[in-house]
Amino acid sequence: MIALDVMGGDHAPDMAIDGAALALPRLPHTRFLLFGDQARLEPLLKRHPKLAHQAEIRHAANVIGAGDKPSQALRKSAQSSMRLAIEAVRDGQAAGAVSAGNTGALLALGMFVLKTQPGIDRPAMVSYFPTSRGESAMLDLGANVQCDSRNLVQFAILGAGFARSVLGVERPVVGLLNIGAEDLKGNDAVREAAQILRESKFGFDFHGFVEGDDIGAGTVDVVVTDGFTGNVALKVTEGTARLIASFLQLAFRRSVFSKIGYLLAKPALDSLRAKLDPRQYNGAMFVGLNGVLVKSHGGTDAQGFASAISVAADMVKGDFNERIHADLDAFDHREAAPAKVAS
Repeated sequence: MIALDVMGGDHAPDMAIDGAALALPRLPHTRFLLFGDQARLEPLLKRHPKLAHQAEIRHAANVIGAGDKPSQALRKSAQSSMRLAIEAVRDGQAAGAVSAGNTGALLALGMFVLKTQPGIDRPAMVSYFPTSRGESAMLDLGANVQCDSRNLVQFAILGAGFARSVLGVERPVVGLLNIGAEDLKGNDAVREAAQILRESKFGFDFHGFVEGDDIGAGTVDVVVTDGFTGNVALKVTEGTARLIASFLQLAFRRSVFSKIGYLLAKPALDSLRAKLDPRQYNGAMFVGLNGVLVKSHGGTDAQGFASAISVAADMVKGDFNERIHADLDAFDHREAAPAKVAS
């Protein structure tokens, strides 16, 4: 069972209902709890008989707005579609929740309702993207602007769990994003985190430092950084992809010959467009909480929301939270161990 906040996002609730219907062929045995305005949802659900057979509407009287601050969202969240969807996960009625609503409010409510996992100081946002070698995950994408070495090590553990559950990489390779590959590069937090990851035995391999150009190259399966840097890197990557697409469009419109060239190259360009389509990678997971919580982009369409639902289903199927416990225990035991005194 997946709980959906169908009132969150720029094009809700139509987008969310259509997205759930699009997700059904990949998830034929999944059932949905739809949280929102029942009067608006019932006619929308009638357009999708198969979804109606596998979905249940739970009325929510309130909606958290896109402009609401996290503190405001917490105060007025009672009976909101977002909070009720998260509470369904807490109460065991659903295995995971998806929302395209206010990011700050979703994180605040996730922490308030689900709490962080034992051994995790702060949850992080993680998602994945195409690379020249396949796909890689990156975190944090904006939940934590400032991080210490302990946070970064926890992010590495969480990111490796995400790679196992969603990307299917049994033993992921993890790298710390830095301004250079040399051991002396970077700030104290990055260098200290690297030392811990080198000296500890976790269920993944530590590559060392990676640089910005390693992200697209797919040098590692998981890129770890603080939320400020991760968000900037993500936005630069998305912007570069749009820039390349616009350059290609201009180039193929310049002359009759370029238009003919476009027709000849169209199958390859369609394949490239599909590979770079951000809707295929929509769905950032809040990792580190006692439950599966996925944030869909607020401006996405039905196809993008369906992708976010698939991410939630993969996290549930991959037993994400259970599979990272061993690495978290190993880190906690390392932290608790008395420091060696030099003789």
